[in-house]
Amino acid sequence: MSREPMKIKKAVFLVAGFGTRFLPATKAQPKEMLPVVDKPVVQYLAEEAVASGIQEIIFVTGRGKRAIEDHFDVSYELEDTLVEKNKHDLLEQVQHISGLAKFSYVRQSKPLGDGHALLQAAHLVDDDEPVLVFFGDCIYDSEIPAARQIIETYERYRTPVIGAAEVSLDEVSKFGVVAGDMVADLDMRVTRMVEKPRPEEAPSRAVAVGKYVITREVFDILARMESGKSGEIRLADAFDLMLEKGSPLHAHMLEGEWLDTGDKFNFLKATIHLGLKHPEVGEKLRGYLKSLSV
Repeated sequence: MSREPMKIKKAVFLVAGFGTRFLPATKAQPKEMLPVVDKPVVQYLAEEAVASGIQEIIFVTGRGKRAIEDHFDVSYELEDTLVEKNKHDLLEQVQHISGLAKFSYVRQSKPLGDGHALLQAAHLVDDDEPVLVFFGDCIYDSEIPAARQIIETYERYRTPVIGAAEVSLDEVSKFGVVAGDMVADLDMRVTRMVEKPRPEEAPSRAVAVGKYVITREVFDILARMESGKSGEIRLADAFDLMLEKGSPLHAHMLEGEWLDTGDKFNFLKATIHLGLKHPEVGEKLRGYLKSLSV
């Protein structure tokens, strides 16, 4: 008798990059720790994962990322100070962070690609265990958490899943594009992937947003790769190899507002979007934006 497939309880966060697009702000702090309103980007991602059923988060970090570990750790001195000053609302917010999930950390010692970063966490994932994967810059504002949507897609097909969104044709060259056959309203059986194509060569306008479910098959392919098309070990190249050998791969078109924080302009858009929803500053921000003559 075959046992029921394992539930997805672990997430791997790939946060080892240098954040060069945000220099000099990221010279001394990780880009994932840049605040959107009053929370760092990585906390939004952790809260999304936990809201989707994740119990353990594995961070793949690199040099200069200690602030991420400190953020999700207990801060006794800060908590004692907040108690002394009777700031119990802030104390609750701070304690919420360290209690979100079980956190562990591994380091990518050399920048050899996102697939190589994933391999650093492979030993913390069971052989038959699917795992959620987040890149460190994709916030989603959605009724159903984006991670939950991807997990539910995995539960339908039991294959690796790519979280995807549709962009305008003039933007496809910034992303990895996925194409295939729609098998449900929002689900695609992927048959082709093209990394950063020119608009006239793009097979679709569906692009990967940096949220995935992967299986042991993906880890095994990455482990056998010496380097991919770019000279690095890339997750996208592992998906290409899966498709070449006929392994099934799905994409899910995510419902909600994609708040990409990977470049300056979109980071500002995300800040305004979430700022307008913030109970403390939302109305003031709305009034300020209305007062601008631009």
